[in-house]
Amino acid sequence: MLYSKTTPEQKRIRFRELLAAGTIAQFPGAFNPLSARLIEEKGFAGVYISGAVLANDLGLPDIGLTTLTEVATRAGQIARMTDLPAIVDADTGFGEPMNVARTVQEIENAGLAGLHIEDQFNPKRCGHLDGKNVVDLETATKRIRAAADARRDPNFLIMARTDIRATDGLAATEDRARALVDAGADAIFPEAMATLDEFQAIRNAVDVPILANMTEFGKSDLFTVDQLQGVGVNMVIYPVTLLRSAMGAAERVLDALKKEGTQEAQVEEMLTRARLYELVDYEAYNQFDTGVFNFAVPGTR
Repeated sequence: MLYSKTTPEQKRIRFRELLAAGTIAQFPGAFNPLSARLIEEKGFAGVYISGAVLANDLGLPDIGLTTLTEVATRAGQIARMTDLPAIVDADTGFGEPMNVARTVQEIENAGLAGLHIEDQFNPKRCGHLDGKNVVDLETATKRIRAAADARRDPNFLIMARTDIRATDGLAATEDRARALVDAGADAIFPEAMATLDEFQAIRNAVDVPILANMTEFGKSDLFTVDQLQGVGVNMVIYPVTLLRSAMGAAERVLDALKKEGTQEAQVEEMLTRARLYELVDYEAYNQFDTGVFNFAVPGTR
């Protein structure tokens, strides 16, 4: 009922334990607070909050148009609904190193377990699109150093994402990953790896946890958890999977409603009223006010 009973500090400790466990943790991407609760109920290890999803949910492309305030607010709304650790995509940190420092503290205040900062130029673009540009090594490391210096909770995870594979190749990715760790990154997110061997190369290059992005329609094949664990990946995200699924379902229902004049044929595919009320824990609110939940819930509508 209401929000998580687990404090942000406890979630951050749990996240660190997950990454040190020697197994792989799956973090599906939540597109709203209720989907985070569903992710928890289904037994996943954590919640990912994608910058692309936050932008798309506002009707914007993923090119750096969202603000720190928008990202911190929405990420906090999602994170507070679950006992799981949540990590958020903070793009390039919303500015220069001082802005990156403020970003870390705002995201800490919002209750997240960690964030990742990337090495693209602004305006940035989705990591699985062509035509990306990355900043020089000095700029990239300054961002991570500022992030690491700014955090107040030592368990808040600073992850460095690098997009340099697309512009300079795998060897450059290995070199940059090592430099980002030296600058203070607790974990590395090598974006748009093409093969399992490339993930293995990053694993061999650094001693910190690494993340794999299994996004649909991207540069990487959709490797299984077992395949990724076999090459030493510690965390896998599915950033836009739930948003794409939900919007696909919404489009199908709207098409049917327009064509048939009723949604009747689509009802069997919908979340029932009873299931929705279960997810929002409607009945538990009755302990505060017996007038809140004093009715029978239909089981199918």
